[in-house]
Amino acid sequence: MSADEVVIGIISAPGAATELSSVLADDLHAELSFHVPTVRWREAIVVDALVHPPSDDAALVDAARDRLLKEGWDLVVCVTDLPLQAHRRPVVAHASPLHGVALVCLPALGAVGLRRRTRDTVVGLVRTLLGDTADGDISGRVAGLGRRASQLGRNQQPGEDGGVMFTARVLSGNLRLLTGMIRANQPWRLAIGLSRALTAALATAVLALVTPDIWQLSAALGWIRLSAIGLGSLAGITIALIAGAGLWERTSHPAGRKQVTLFNLATTATVVLGVLFLYVALLLLALATSPILVPAQLLEEGIGHAVRAGDYVKLAWLTSSLATLGGALGAGLESDDVVRAAAYTYRQESPQSRPQE
Repeated sequence: MSADEVVIGIISAPGAATELSSVLADDLHAELSFHVPTVRWREAIVVDALVHPPSDDAALVDAARDRLLKEGWDLVVCVTDLPLQAHRRPVVAHASPLHGVALVCLPALGAVGLRRRTRDTVVGLVRTLLGDTADGDISGRVAGLGRRASQLGRNQQPGEDGGVMFTARVLSGNLRLLTGMIRANQPWRLAIGLSRALTAALATAVLALVTPDIWQLSAALGWIRLSAIGLGSLAGITIALIAGAGLWERTSHPAGRKQVTLFNLATTATVVLGVLFLYVALLLLALATSPILVPAQLLEEGIGHAVRAGDYVKLAWLTSSLATLGGALGAGLESDDVVRAAAYTYRQESPQSRPQE
């Protein structure tokens, strides 16, 4: 390792990790330059999934090490969105000074304050890598970064490669891991991308609003039945999307079953949230337009009693539920790429090794 310049390769998985990589490089450079100003730090950013899921940290370390040797870097930090676990505990980070490789499991850091947590974790990992090298001069210069290592987590376990693995608690850590995976899937983008489903849903909503039979049905139904219809419509379009695009993951390898289970949970939650965004948008639209399309006098004649605010809410609710079911038909027309974006492993199939400036 050169004492004049230290090159740190940052390999980010396609998706949410890539969006953080350029910001992370700037933050990492500033932090290291502040604590060790006598060393010239340089960061090289590469987008590469490295492995195809399901996979474990050992495979990631090996792949990152190969990339380090190929590029001629001094150290490499791999920011992955794969859920890594050790003894049922989520792996937050893994530092292997022997290989010069550090791993950061982005979902294990949660969904809030992700930039700060990622920066602090990476700085602590780089400190661990440098502090365990044979170069005493470099090791002494990074002594001020020691406090960063404590921010990675209280649970530390020795890695198989002689490194250090930082894990989270079983219950809270797995919950944070799952929320981080859902955030990485960005469910709001799914809702925006369902253009054909939205078109079918809007057409169904307009037709339902101007149908007198729907007025009478909404007035006759109670809130429990309306809720059941709403949940049924959400389940219908969710199943249509997951089954139609083949989002459900399977594996024949026993070692990868836990990881695949997390993939399926994150994918299902992503689709549910995306559909829920669509449902709420339809509900708000129906609430805003129903008094215009269905005047109170006309609605009163249809339902046989004086119109109250609750009658419009019921009408909007039933209309939104029927429109969501209509959206399920449109969901079958969506391109696979749009829907597959909700699958957690889809990003791993993106073109790899795309350098960024």
